[in-house]
Amino acid sequence: MKKDFLSIADYTRDDLEQIFEITRDLKKKTKNGQAHHLCSGMTMAMIFAKPSARTRISFETGMYQLGGYALYLAPADIGVGKREAVKDIARVISRYNDIIMARLFDHAHILELAEYASVPVINGLTDYNHPCQIMADIYTVYEHTGTFDNLKIVYVGDGNNVANSWINLAAKFSLNLVICSPSGYEPDIQTLKYARKCAVSKIEVVKDPLVAVKDADVVYTDVWASMGQEQETEARKEAFKGYQINSDLMKNAKPDARVMHCLPAHRGDEISDEVLDGPQSIVFDEAENRMHVQKAIIAYLLGKS
Repeated sequence: MKKDFLSIADYTRDDLEQIFEITRDLKKKTKNGQAHHLCSGMTMAMIFAKPSARTRISFETGMYQLGGYALYLAPADIGVGKREAVKDIARVISRYNDIIMARLFDHAHILELAEYASVPVINGLTDYNHPCQIMADIYTVYEHTGTFDNLKIVYVGDGNNVANSWINLAAKFSLNLVICSPSGYEPDIQTLKYARKCAVSKIEVVKDPLVAVKDADVVYTDVWASMGQEQETEARKEAFKGYQINSDLMKNAKPDARVMHCLPAHRGDEISDEVLDGPQSIVFDEAENRMHVQKAIIAYLLGKS
């Protein structure tokens, strides 16, 4: 049976910790300049309906370091769900490549791609979730705190795919997770119900950022208007007034609280320069770990770990 990586909800904590063990090993080898060509001679098709710098760079570089080759397919190369049926794309690419990574809009498309592909499929992002990002995030938190558990993680901003993935993670690791969004911008209600039913973490949704970040170990944010929502930018800036991560807000968190952002950042909107570039920021550690964690996911799915 092939494995896919579509959502953190599909995996047990033991599975996720196994991926993190592989991450530790591969990151150490990368830092020491040790070759680790676990996927020598293998190829990965990377389907991009949504362009991205970090996703392409981290997956393409990571696959190269694993000894394989990553083929970039731009939005114009494959019209997912437009020029060709998703199930046909899945079947054809499976004949050419050993693994598929897709960064898409519609979550239904990644599910269909995985259903019809005979090779593993990695969700590089959909409008619903962003599992690789949150895997890198919690691994980065672990590197800085020494634990996955009993931390107060506060997400301040739009209840988007990143927020939904944090909630899915809270169904696996014991967290005190607070999602702080203005009315009308809350995370997916069904995802909240699922995670709360798992009863692993305390999960709150609040409106007031000052209340939310009190005694936080980690304060996290993302852009207010994601790709595809550009026409809502001004309305969202108005709705999110008071939700910026800045030095005044951070005074309410723990003195040693870390600041995270999945990037790209709209400096001066959801986060200030002084915080993003300040001593509490672990944003660029987080960005680096995308590559290490994704390499581990590739190796895990291909049975090469």
